[in-house]
Amino acid sequence: MGNQDQISVEKANQRRDQLVERLLQSTAGTFDIFSIYLGDRLGFYQALSDNGWLTPHELAAHTDTYERYVQEWLEQQTVVGILEVEDAHVEAQSRRFRLLPGHAEVLVERDSLNYLAPLAQIVVGATYPLSSVLEAYRTGGGVSYGDYGVDLREGQAGMNRATFLRVLGTEWLPSIPDVHARLQDDPPARVADIGCGYGWSSIGIAQAYSKVFVDGYDLDEPSVKRANDNARKAGLSDRVKFHVRDASTPSLAGHYDLVTAFECVHDMSDPVAALRTMLHLAGETGAVLIMDERVGETFTAKGDELEGFFYGFSVLHCLPAAMAEQPSAQTGTVMRPKTLRRYAEEAGFCDVEILPIDNFFFRFYRLQALCPAA
Repeated sequence: MGNQDQISVEKANQRRDQLVERLLQSTAGTFDIFSIYLGDRLGFYQALSDNGWLTPHELAAHTDTYERYVQEWLEQQTVVGILEVEDAHVEAQSRRFRLLPGHAEVLVERDSLNYLAPLAQIVVGATYPLSSVLEAYRTGGGVSYGDYGVDLREGQAGMNRATFLRVLGTEWLPSIPDVHARLQDDPPARVADIGCGYGWSSIGIAQAYSKVFVDGYDLDEPSVKRANDNARKAGLSDRVKFHVRDASTPSLAGHYDLVTAFECVHDMSDPVAALRTMLHLAGETGAVLIMDERVGETFTAKGDELEGFFYGFSVLHCLPAAMAEQPSAQTGTVMRPKTLRRYAEEAGFCDVEILPIDNFFFRFYRLQALCPAA
């Protein structure tokens, strides 16, 4: 074997070993996600946050669960570094466990911008119809959003809730001076929120701007029901209303001062039709704001971890869901700026501006209906 051949073999073996290590780490991470899902949905984290040190028997009593399962979960969470044990040497039933300081914010405090427990719920939802996803890959079909179940709905809503309530109306919209001014002005501004989900974006806008009226639109009936419930609980039912409507239908009518679509254009089977409707709703004077994933300008063989994260959701959920209705644009989560520009131009917009809003996950686009005179 020549020297070059030997080097090639060594490189191949190195890549093999790296892949083995990555798969083992990924498997452990997958188990972490699903065990976090259990802890969140069964109320384990909340009980630990509320009560401090607990034995398996005490945690089981607080959450109405079976003690032996609780013991196993507590030990697993300790081994992976989410919990700590007071004394590992006492009998298993007598060991006391608690959340490590700082972890409650991530796992329990839903108003924190660092709250990530819903991420586990999203992953569970994204893998729920896996057999249907397999079939879609074989046939070119799709998997409807409803088939992903309640975990995907609740996970998405839970992940975005604090950001929409705390940042959207206090940082993002105020950074767009003319939009911010119109939302504060008279007569009261009207906002159309396309793909509103559980309604937290609409509610966040209405809470930040006390005069505006918001109509939220979404195709998913269970989401719209929850959105109206959320508006009622927030005391905003008089100014925020949600409707089961398809954003791509030309029959969606009215004039709005601001039309928004937060993290949903890439999920649409017909994004051009939806953008055309948004243009119609905003007219020549209204503003159109799109928020979507902050992916790279172009595909590269070695994308960063965030892009790999987005591709994971696209493979399992966003692309199959977008292909549930045909014909489909087949966009997927990784909608690059040039793709949105093309959709916007086909819909009749003059230009697309990327706004200088700094966010780790999202990029913000303002779609221009009219071009300035030459």
